[in-house]
Amino acid sequence: MLIRSILTVCLAALLSACTTTRPALAPEGKPLRVVAFPGGSNWPLWVAMDKGFFAAEKLKVSITPTPDSTFQMKGLINGDFDVAITAMDNVIAYREGQGAAGVIGPDLVAVMGLDPGWLRVVADPQIRSYAALRGKVVAVDALTTGYAFALLEMLERNGLVLGRDYEVAPAGGAMQRYESLLQRKYAASLLLAPFDLLAQQQGFNVLGKADEVLGPYQGAVAAVRQGWGRSNASQLTGFIRSGVRAIDWLQDPANKEEAQRIYLSRMPPGTPPQAAATAYRAILVDAKGYQRGAQIDLRGVETVIRLRAKHGRSGAALREATHYYDPSFRNAAMPDRQGNP
Repeated sequence: MLIRSILTVCLAALLSACTTTRPALAPEGKPLRVVAFPGGSNWPLWVAMDKGFFAAEKLKVSITPTPDSTFQMKGLINGDFDVAITAMDNVIAYREGQGAAGVIGPDLVAVMGLDPGWLRVVADPQIRSYAALRGKVVAVDALTTGYAFALLEMLERNGLVLGRDYEVAPAGGAMQRYESLLQRKYAASLLLAPFDLLAQQQGFNVLGKADEVLGPYQGAVAAVRQGWGRSNASQLTGFIRSGVRAIDWLQDPANKEEAQRIYLSRMPPGTPPQAAATAYRAILVDAKGYQRGAQIDLRGVETVIRLRAKHGRSGAALREATHYYDPSFRNAAMPDRQGNP
């Protein structure tokens, strides 16, 4: 019961941390509006706020939580948000008019990488193999975007075919999918750090790791409308530079205790220290941390494209990886680290 209580608080805290994120203060200027999924991808943002990295760039940053990719990408395309912390697959899907929200972002691009996926197939405690998923329903964010195709590919490589052996259902972002697993609504889902570790601590089983099955994979990125980025280059390069500084800082083991304090400072009062320790272990130890220098892995983007071409809309034309990534903003932000982490 104690472990369950701690994990329940940790789950609530992840949502609260995103919904109550206080802006990073700067002398002047409009806030940079960021929309993000609750979870570990926001830790560099919290560090950049608390360590003054955003303020040093004269940036105000506000974060809005998203329940799913549909809300997030529709808001980004419509100009309600400036930057989205999202899956690389969402950038490609909505640029090519394949997104679930029914809107097209013809100039959507990724501008910095955050993580290589951290994806794990997590199943109910009673399910100990892929074969045991036959006849079951598994949860995804949206049916045609996010990490859905990575999940379909992993199941297929383990002998399961969608429609014949199992079904999928949309359940929202990683936190919502985690909650749905706890409530036994679905048999399995693809989770990312720290939700996979939280589930394991409650008896759920990890059936497979995406990086071991799929090879290089580009997970979370920061995405913008290219036109907005060009019109607001100073804000965007400052955001990237701050993010890189925060990632470098988090990756330094010497900052472990302070990193956990920052994490806890974003949690509701009374959150046990174990919540921060769990997140640190899941993200910075087990998952080996964020992408150095916020460098996007183009081989990982190619994997995302191949999966979309295979499992996505039949006959849809997709372009090369470089079409969906604009390195000019990162290069301008980090001229001494062009092409290097």
